[in-house]
Amino acid sequence: MSWAAGKHVLITGGGTGIGAATARGLAAKGARLSLLGRRSEPLDAVASETGGRAFVCDVTDPEAQEGAFSAARQAHGPLDFVILNAGIGDSRPFLRTKREQWERIIATNLTALFDGAQLALPDLQEQGKRLIIIASAAGLKGAAMAAPYVASKHGAVGLAKSLALEFARTGLTVNAICPSFVDTPMVDESAARIAGATGKSVDEARAWLAKTNANGRLIRADEVARAILNLCHPDSGGVNGACVTIDGGTAA
Repeated sequence: MSWAAGKHVLITGGGTGIGAATARGLAAKGARLSLLGRRSEPLDAVASETGGRAFVCDVTDPEAQEGAFSAARQAHGPLDFVILNAGIGDSRPFLRTKREQWERIIATNLTALFDGAQLALPDLQEQGKRLIIIASAAGLKGAAMAAPYVASKHGAVGLAKSLALEFARTGLTVNAICPSFVDTPMVDESAARIAGATGKSVDEARAWLAKTNANGRLIRADEVARAILNLCHPDSGGVNGACVTIDGGTAA
């Protein structure tokens, strides 16, 4: 029997990118999946592929997220692994950043993590349970033209580290995953914004983003998923409060 057989895994942002790749990896290990996301079509597709259940919700709506967590428990029982992955990106000069743009990014990338962690933690305070927050390499350093995003990801890292300490004696581990640019729809959106602002083609913008990684290429979603699976494994119980970078060596 696989190590994740029968484990109930809840993944926010489960319909695309890192969330979808993680769902596939854990389904292959026998996990029961609850997938949360805003758009039903990609979410339903991944749920169908993995044998999981799809729960459509916007994580910035606390009542909607609470309802989705409740429905997930009704479907599969108490939570074992929770991966808080939903997030958005943006880039623009700081002095052209509007308050509503700041609030949108903070609401999705940080406040929704607060809500998700509070909803998850009643189930997770036992040996072998896992809470994994998908942050970013941007949560470990500064970056021009992306102050709200960077601030939100620094907050995500801080939240993971704080919860890791607070709940360490319960048997729960809390860790952050910090990838650099990953070949996902979020990077597609970033490339489109860069193209619109600079006159580059989208392909040229993607190539530029890839070159910012030390290995000269975009990280694959399945590479990030593998790191998440490693943290979920029973042998990773001693890894707590870590920021696992998947960046091709950029932070070295």
